[in-house]
Amino acid sequence: MATETPPPAKSPAHLPSTEEFTEVQQSAEFGELRRAYRSFAFPLTIAFIAWYLLYVLLSNYAGGFMGTKVAGNINVALVLGLAQFLTTFLIAWWYARHAAAKLDPKAEAIKSRMEGRS
Repeated sequence: MATETPPPAKSPAHLPSTEEFTEVQQSAEFGELRRAYRSFAFPLTIAFIAWYLLYVLLSNYAGGFMGTKVAGNINVALVLGLAQFLTTFLIAWWYARHAAAKLDPKAEAIKSRMEGRS
């Protein structure tokens, strides 16, 4: 099984220089792209880590609460543990939508301009 990526279908008309990369990195458009990414990713990362640590702390120090039966043999610990998986998938789905709507168009515009297609 090959692990190499296939070559690009078409090489760019212009390969940017180091100076051009630096110029783009310092541009307002790139700053806006970086802000759009960070304003989404950082708060969600912090919230998810806090949610995960809450689950771990409850598991370690609130055994009585976590052992509370919800329905049949299903307890609070199982429900919160499964909610961790659900949260992970929801955040991934939400990020994919955010990236497609807000990040990808901006990144593609920058890439096109750097490759000399615009």
